[in-house]
Amino acid sequence: MRHKSFDRMTCPIARSLERVGEWWSLLIMRDVLHGVTRFDALQKNLGIAPNTLTRRLGALVEAGLLERRRYSDHPPRDEYVATARGRDLNPIILALLAWGNKHCAPEGASVVLINRRTGAVVDPVLSDPATGRPVTDPDYVLAAGPVAGPRTRQRYGVPPSRRKRGVA
Repeated sequence: MRHKSFDRMTCPIARSLERVGEWWSLLIMRDVLHGVTRFDALQKNLGIAPNTLTRRLGALVEAGLLERRRYSDHPPRDEYVATARGRDLNPIILALLAWGNKHCAPEGASVVLINRRTGAVVDPVLSDPATGRPVTDPDYVLAAGPVAGPRTRQRYGVPPSRRKRGVA
């Protein structure tokens, strides 16, 4: 079943889902980001059909999230390495891990993020780099961006900082 394409939507979440919204995509990216780069290892780890894995890997390469690298000529074999764009997904995957542990694992966490040096369990938090404050703080809200269309501007309004300066 083919889903509706989100590619033409201006919403950054919809456009992101166009690239990684299919459930296998994030699982493949999770594994590649954690060192599983070869087709047979991905197939074994995920329990995914070879044709599905081939399609998803192709889509991730086409989306610029993975790069195909030849590691054997005879027989021809490729591995898949995350690009800078693909590596930028890691915080999202870690956030899903934390959310899943909190809301979807009544038996407890099966995988946790730890500090490599201390061994302490870490809960990933999205923070404002300027202040260090978590963006869950009520002072942070979504606002229309500089290229937002009228519908988005109506939905999200003009950020208070631009209202004060008279920019709309």
